[in-house]
Amino acid sequence: MLLGMLVLGVVGSYLYQRIGDRLVQSRTDQATAEALSLTELAQAKFYSTDKTQNTDALTVAAQSIIAEIAGTERSRYVVLARLSTNVSSYVINPVVSGEVNDSHIPDELETAVAEDPAVQKVQIVSVPLAGEPDLVPCLVVGQQLDLPLARGTGIYYVYPLQRERSSLAVISQIFLSGGIVLVALIGGVAYVVTRLVVTPVRQAALVAERLAAGRLTERMVARGEDDLASLATSFNAMAEGLQRQIRQLEDLSRVQQRFVSDVSHELRTPLTTIRMAGELIHDSRAQFEPAVARSAELLSGELDRFEALLADLLEVSRFDAGAAVLDVEPTDLRRTVAKVVDGCQQLAERKGSRITLRDPGVPCDATYDPRRVERVLRNLIVNAIEHGEGKPVDIRVAANDGAVAVVVRDHGVGLRPGESGQVFNRFWRADPARARTTGGTGLGLAIALEDARLHSGWLQAWGAPGEGSSFRLTLPRSPGTHIASSPLPLKPVVESPEDPT
Repeated sequence: MLLGMLVLGVVGSYLYQRIGDRLVQSRTDQATAEALSLTELAQAKFYSTDKTQNTDALTVAAQSIIAEIAGTERSRYVVLARLSTNVSSYVINPVVSGEVNDSHIPDELETAVAEDPAVQKVQIVSVPLAGEPDLVPCLVVGQQLDLPLARGTGIYYVYPLQRERSSLAVISQIFLSGGIVLVALIGGVAYVVTRLVVTPVRQAALVAERLAAGRLTERMVARGEDDLASLATSFNAMAEGLQRQIRQLEDLSRVQQRFVSDVSHELRTPLTTIRMAGELIHDSRAQFEPAVARSAELLSGELDRFEALLADLLEVSRFDAGAAVLDVEPTDLRRTVAKVVDGCQQLAERKGSRITLRDPGVPCDATYDPRRVERVLRNLIVNAIEHGEGKPVDIRVAANDGAVAVVVRDHGVGLRPGESGQVFNRFWRADPARARTTGGTGLGLAIALEDARLHSGWLQAWGAPGEGSSFRLTLPRSPGTHIASSPLPLKPVVESPEDPT
């Protein structure tokens, strides 16, 4: 409607201006032709008059001639006035045919008439007329007249444009009322068209929202053969294709999850038997030859890794099936970290790494699942020791109003650009040629990330080649609440020395 009003305003203004110009031009053509004829008549009468003895007689003759050519109607007024360039000694006073006098004649028009005696001059001026509350626009046609004795004199014909003004007022009212009707019609048409177009689009948006919410059977109603019907048909075909693909993926995912779960469970029975036999062999290794005894030790270590891998696969299958649940309780994170550090001290001593735990000195209470958080921290600290190349491992604990956090920092080989996001992928290794001497399965960080997400927390990594790596676990103080910011920075910063505890 706004665009329609704008277009109608521009077109209406243009047409109104053109009509007004045409009316004025038509009136001008008529007035100039009439003025030319009357001027020739007046000039002939002045040439034929015998009242030229003196200025008084000439003035009487001029009044008679002007009254004759002016007529009795108020359709025009005639003014006869001496030009400023007239140097004749005979001076007659201005002669007028009505209420319009020489003071209403513009100076620029009088100058133009005086400078060019052979051409008519036209100008529109506003003149006060009797019976009119406002000034009336008038068309003034001026021409030079040659009077006996008085010589160069200007004769001016004043044509009121009342009729043209009235016509323009009527046209303006017609344009205004017609514009209002057209705008109302445009609004009605726009409403109908918008309803015809927007309703199916809204329906498509609603169906799309339902599809996104998991209601895969939702479809649009297709009627007719127009473009909107084609849109509905295409949308339904797309929804059917998506539903088919999603169901196939769901079936495949269920098969994969069931396969992993079944295999993991089924392997436990033979693994138990192999474990019992392996322990028996391992306990009797002192009676074997050195090569056989070493093989018994390797078998025991690999059985440990195999058992850990099965446990991790079962845990991954629980996460994939959405069956993982939390067993939360209020706990001080410092106590959990200290427990895990104590359990990793023996490994750190074998690797030559020194673990430094920085205690904030204030409680870091939060509600979480201690078993899962211990598993996350154990994985982070063991990885830091294994990849730290015998260098120190720094652990920091802190808390703020909404969260608690732990940062595990090593000074080993570090991570290359882009690897900070890949470390949480299943079975990903920074260096495929590097042996896992401590029995890693390749699923630890992936499970740790799922444990952090289960708490609505963050598990993030940073690393640089030659500078080591840093892993940060951030947990909300209450499960399910939003974490605004972590109490600790992920990237190491230069700090003042502190006493480790």
